[in-house]
Amino acid sequence: MAVTTGTRRGPRGSSGRASSTTSRGRASSTPRPSSKRAERPWLGQWNSTVTSYYLLVGATGLLLVIGLVMVLSSSTITSIAAGDSPFAAFLVQARFALIGLPLMLVAARLPVRWYKRLAWPALLASLTMLVAVLFVGKLVNGNRNWLVLGPVQFQPSELAKLALAVWLGAVLGRKQHLLRSWGQALVPGALGLAAVLGLVMAGHDLGTALILALLGLGAYWVSGAPAAMLGVGAVGAALFVGWTFIVNQSGSDRLTRILATYGSTCDAASECYQSIHGLYGLGTGGLFGVGLGASREKWKYLPEAHNDFIYSVIGEELGLLGTLLVLALFAVLGIAMARVVRRHPDPFVKITTAAIGCWIVGQAFVNIGVVIGVLPVIGVPLPLVSAGGSALVTTMVALGVVISFARSEPGAAEALAARRSVVKRSVAVLSRRGRRGAAEGRGRRRGGDGGR
Repeated sequence: MAVTTGTRRGPRGSSGRASSTTSRGRASSTPRPSSKRAERPWLGQWNSTVTSYYLLVGATGLLLVIGLVMVLSSSTITSIAAGDSPFAAFLVQARFALIGLPLMLVAARLPVRWYKRLAWPALLASLTMLVAVLFVGKLVNGNRNWLVLGPVQFQPSELAKLALAVWLGAVLGRKQHLLRSWGQALVPGALGLAAVLGLVMAGHDLGTALILALLGLGAYWVSGAPAAMLGVGAVGAALFVGWTFIVNQSGSDRLTRILATYGSTCDAASECYQSIHGLYGLGTGGLFGVGLGASREKWKYLPEAHNDFIYSVIGEELGLLGTLLVLALFAVLGIAMARVVRRHPDPFVKITTAAIGCWIVGQAFVNIGVVIGVLPVIGVPLPLVSAGGSALVTTMVALGVVISFARSEPGAAEALAARRSVVKRSVAVLSRRGRRGAAEGRGRRRGGDGGR
């Protein structure tokens, strides 16, 4: 039987132009799934299935490097004044970065189902440690949020952020279709969030409580909870945090600092001393900065220069361009996480990624708002940049979790595997050429020896 291939002709013996025109007409009336990319040709390969993965990896790596460099630059003077090595704070931060790097790599390789299994154990362990802090915790700067276990000292509230994000993703993702009911939305999601918030506020840690509230709001927003429920929850959380803070902190320096920030007495002689010197550092840097390591404010004028106010030192030494670079990298992290939320089909991944994104990017903007004087000083570090071991390791692990989610986007695993095979083939070709060239060189040398 003969099989006819090629162009099919119409009843008039014409070629397939009419049918192709008709198909084009149908295509124009019914847009194809790839028409979005055709409408945005400037994106090109930037809008591939692995864009989220590479954006997350690149922005995380750059922020980590910038943080290590700036911790070294901003902490040398205070370390020398304390009688330590000028590299003391930097070596501590580098050690925690080396601890967090393998943990982040392991988190980036774990499949999604493992995080669903770990959600409840992680939350229960976090609640246990938060309760332990209230009884045996260490008091630092008015906050009882440090737990000391032998030579190890860490903040359970930082671990609670990641545990709460994963737990909210598991709980809200499983009952997403029932969240229109207030009872289903409140139990157990809102109760777990309130328990973590209450224990953190019992330790007088206002900054972490605000970040936890942002985390919960992001999780509930992406889960599809009604807007009225979100509004009532936000108002209730604000009233709870505000009432608890006023009761626990009445007459304290922190409450005075908050009132002075929005009052008429905010000057260098009042509780705004730290904020004013932070603005001095930003204003001195200009466009290009005074040079790396040449900051004046870090000479014990600006308190916590290597921690909460490291963004001010970045502005002084690297100028406006340096601060905009840090802002752009956090914006890239936010865009990459938004891509994961939009592209991934699993509700657990969507909700957990939104919670982690509101935590990390929201905390960055809160820290920057404190430095520029928009918000009062509440002790929130800049993620991946400020000095602090617990915050650094936990943030790196959280970003490893989101990188794992980005690797499981539709088509991402296949694209990454194909690119690895291309690299392997390229290396194999280069090695074969190298061996062939070496063999030819030995042959020429032997031929020359024989001729002599």
